[in-house]
Amino acid sequence: MMQSNIFIAGSGGIGQAAGLILTESDVMDVCVYFGDIHQDAIDKALDFVNKGTTKAAKLIGVLMSLDGSNEAMDAALAKCDIIMDCLPGSQAPRMASLAKKHHCHYANLTEYVQETKDVIEISKNADTAFVLQTGLAPGFINILAHKLYEEFCSEYYVSTVNSMHMKVGAISKNAPSPHYYAFTWSPIGVATEYLKDAEIVRNFKKINVPALSGLERIIIDGDEYEDNFTSGGAADFPDAFAGKVKDLDYKTIRYPGHYQWVKNTMSTIMNTDNRIKALENIMLENIPSVEDDVVVVYASVEGKDSLGRLRRKEKSYKIKPSFVGHQKLRAIQTTTAAPLCEVAFMMLKNQWKGTILQSQLETDEFLNGPYVSSIYGRYDDHK
Repeated sequence: MMQSNIFIAGSGGIGQAAGLILTESDVMDVCVYFGDIHQDAIDKALDFVNKGTTKAAKLIGVLMSLDGSNEAMDAALAKCDIIMDCLPGSQAPRMASLAKKHHCHYANLTEYVQETKDVIEISKNADTAFVLQTGLAPGFINILAHKLYEEFCSEYYVSTVNSMHMKVGAISKNAPSPHYYAFTWSPIGVATEYLKDAEIVRNFKKINVPALSGLERIIIDGDEYEDNFTSGGAADFPDAFAGKVKDLDYKTIRYPGHYQWVKNTMSTIMNTDNRIKALENIMLENIPSVEDDVVVVYASVEGKDSLGRLRRKEKSYKIKPSFVGHQKLRAIQTTTAAPLCEVAFMMLKNQWKGTILQSQLETDEFLNGPYVSSIYGRYDDHK
């Protein structure tokens, strides 16, 4: 069994889930360092894993500074192999710099575009690996779409396709009016992806479009949803698939009616200086948080085969809360934390160096790996 010391920066819901998943692992023997700027968050994470695990947990809490590092952080990072960054996306450059300083591997979850570009610069010439945007969306959804592209090209003897569509929704089981939504993850993350531009590909050209400018209806497994452009979910795919995919995009799935409520709400803050914070505050005042969530995932690749017939390959998942050890985790926790843990395992096993983007991850190893398959099922078993 592989042994490792792993520093989880951010002791909220995703960090706690990652710590429990790693502690319950049958392929790694892990000592988890929980870092946070709040001692009560660290204490909650330690208690969460201790109560949830069926194994002997090795856990250490580290009180982080608001910026830079401190003596406790430096001492812990000197012992660690990996930083798993579960902090808000704005902190990614800071944590990546600390990873490089302490010769740790680094993996993060953020959909933030500029911060991702900053981390790519930081990771140049690093002697460890920096795997970026490796949660659910961006993350799992991108690798799933890449796998469909590989299968499409192999099966139909082509190298270029018409479209690649990636869609994910972290939604509540029920969604009353008027907003048809409930928070299952970070409110600031929702507000950010609703307001920052999205990168897409149209007619083989990468372009930026306003978030929430592509409203459409979709039926997945018989259930009706809406989807819309949001920022960050496409990861590096608009560049990686240049010349290979005519139209490529990522959209966020919601229940019908939600995006109209958001549109109406944003019309009231048009002249506000910090629209992201204003939207977050309005949503927090009106939209509750819930534990009973559902994660809906859909990816498709469409194009013509070598004989000119239009074909489509697609795959969907609907994932509900599940138990890890003794703890019941929300769907957003498992679907986000499992890909992060998988990448940590892959980094240690393969001893990569430098920047690793989502398009560069080996699809079979990831989709059939022990952590991802424990939540999503083995891809090879569900073709």
